[in-house]
Amino acid sequence: MVATKPVDFRKGAEGLAALVREEMRADPFSGVVYVFRAKRKDRLKLLLFDGSGTVLATKWLENSDFAWPPVQDGVIALTPTQFAMLFDGLSEWARIVPKAVTKPNKTA
Repeated sequence: MVATKPVDFRKGAEGLAALVREEMRADPFSGVVYVFRAKRKDRLKLLLFDGSGTVLATKWLENSDFAWPPVQDGVIALTPTQFAMLFDGLSEWARIVPKAVTKPNKTA
């Protein structure tokens, strides 16, 4: 889940978990990876709970910026492929469209 509005990058794990609860209306301890952007487009923070504790990671791109969605309220859900492309700094992540998959029929 990507928070589309920039956040104060002085916030630590507790502050970002509070943002997940209050602004995203989600559970920061669900195992979902939450991505936060700084005002500077070259930085992101990841917050996730791995079952034994909270993980907070920061990444800066040295020679480019991340390709962020437009700044607005809300969140964007990414597929694992889109997330990997965003994390690698590739701007094409937004053009990746997940294939529609139908749920299997349970017949037994």
